[in-house]
Amino acid sequence: MKRLLVCEDEDTIREFVVINLKRAGYDVVDVNNGEAALRVFEQENGNFDIALLDIMMPGIDGITVLKRLREKSKTLGIIMLSAKSQEMDKVNALMNEADDYITKPFAPSELTVRVDALYRRVIMNSMNSEGVKMLESGPFVINLDGRTVTKNGEPIELTDVEYKILTYFLKNKNTALDRASILANVWSDSYYGDNKIVDVNIRRLRMKIEDDPSEPRYIMTIWGYGYKWEEKPENHR
Repeated sequence: MKRLLVCEDEDTIREFVVINLKRAGYDVVDVNNGEAALRVFEQENGNFDIALLDIMMPGIDGITVLKRLREKSKTLGIIMLSAKSQEMDKVNALMNEADDYITKPFAPSELTVRVDALYRRVIMNSMNSEGVKMLESGPFVINLDGRTVTKNGEPIELTDVEYKILTYFLKNKNTALDRASILANVWSDSYYGDNKIVDVNIRRLRMKIEDDPSEPRYIMTIWGYGYKWEEKPENHR
């Protein structure tokens, strides 16, 4: 299907994005404001694989659109478009469950590579995993067939990226994983943004699975290197 929703208020940038994504084989629906993006998403019953959202727009801004789309779909791939001066907006977007961001100005090749990489993740995550059906660690259970995560039997809602990070950790319990390894396994080798995206998503994941994110018991930081999942017994106190 390869359907994309593009929301960008600047006509020249939006036209540039649409032309290049259509050349790459995507079916693109484009709008110029956040209100229209939400309306189209609703009208199309969420029938999109990826949404590209500009952060700074009049009316409903891109972060608000991101939050509302994420409420409707945890599996939709979402990429934010931002200017170089909007560093905190990028972090804010990732903390609000965006999958990636692209800094303006960007080349056609960067645009298509980043969209292609996210599209592959979306499709892979929609397919049932083969072989092992369950991953368990302490109170956590990942059902690979249903792509569900529970803690003490209670469901935890995760984005595709968070789910892939947690799955990677549980497949490598008690093993120190560097940021480059996490980046390659979760975002794929074709991703060439900075590794800050790893730290932001780890922070976000901790907020969802740790009892106290400021004193994590499961996702431990290996300073100057990366992270490690420490397996705790189910009756750990």
